Amino acid sequence: MTDRFSNFADLAEHYAREIATPDYAAAFMEQTELAKLSIEHEPSAAEMPDPDVAQAAIEMMLATVFDLFRDTRMEDMASEVAWGIANSFHVVAKRLDTREDSMANRLQEKLREYDPSEVYATDLEDLTMQARSLAECRDAMECMRDHAAKIYLVETGRPFSPVRGSRVSSKTNASMIEARDYLAAQKAQRREQFAPTGPVVVFSGGQQFTDIAQVEDYLNAIRTRIPSMVLATTAQNKGADVIAAAWASSKNVPVILCKPDASRGPSAPYQRNARMLSFKPVEAVVCSGGGIQANLADRLREARVPMHIVREAGVPNEAPPARSKAPAQAERGGAKRTVNGDDLPPF
Repeated sequence: MTDRFSNFADLAEHYAREIATPDYAAAFMEQTELAKLSIEHEPSAAEMPDPDVAQAAIEMMLATVFDLFRDTRMEDMASEVAWGIANSFHVVAKRLDTREDSMANRLQEKLREYDPSEVYATDLEDLTMQARSLAECRDAMECMRDHAAKIYLVETGRPFSPVRGSRVSSKTNASMIEARDYLAAQKAQRREQFAPTGPVVVFSGGQQFTDIAQVEDYLNAIRTRIPSMVLATTAQNKGADVIAAAWASSKNVPVILCKPDASRGPSAPYQRNARMLSFKPVEAVVCSGGGIQANLADRLREARVPMHIVREAGVPNEAPPARSKAPAQAERGGAKRTVNGDDLPPF
């Protein structure tokens, strides 16, 4: 953190800004007077939870966890407990999303079977109510999960990423999408959150890479030229990939998590690198690491993707692109670029 504070009031105000989630009112909005979550339930007039109370509850839950363990021998465990809280909201949101998709499919089938009878009209109204009710609850659960994830990021410096499934939301722009969900969404035309339409920028770095400033400088420069960028990372759980994911979370840049398929054995990371080219990236950043990064850099060169190599501190790097040239134009420029170098960078 580069900000400095002269008193606790300013620090508290800064923290509140960092974790603020202004979408609670929209996420907890009631779309209908009555709600029904399943075929077994009767319609209910019960209201949604109060959005202000929900926001305060999430902040209290996470703050209590970190305050309980802070400055004790169990301090390192606070992040694991906080992750579990955020993940519990994610799991429930994912289940609600699946139920909503199923209900939407049933509703589409019913619409194709038009029948002017009163029974048909009642069934259609019932299915519509269930779909909307599930969507309301899913939006609220995603909002609380995203707020918990934001607090987790501020407290730990690492973005919240679930073990399974993608983290998307109907009410925010920030998302972390597994590569398989992203590719499936492109084919099946699922929700926009699963297949953001912005140009993809590939990122990878070693687990020992810790230069936060360099990563942020390069990504900020690229985002200045490509505001609608989507970041695709090699999804390692520490080092450069975590720095990049944290930057993306703070900037509301969607992230595609390209995890290797463990069932493919030792070659899984290299097969993953090959699949990343299917995103048709417009630019790439590769930080120093090991053979995985060297392999990815090689593949990006072969595909003629404009690339920036970020080496360890003390080794000269390619300057971040401050000018507003398109990637293809930059590659054709007179200045020598790493992407066209004959030698692999010294990882």
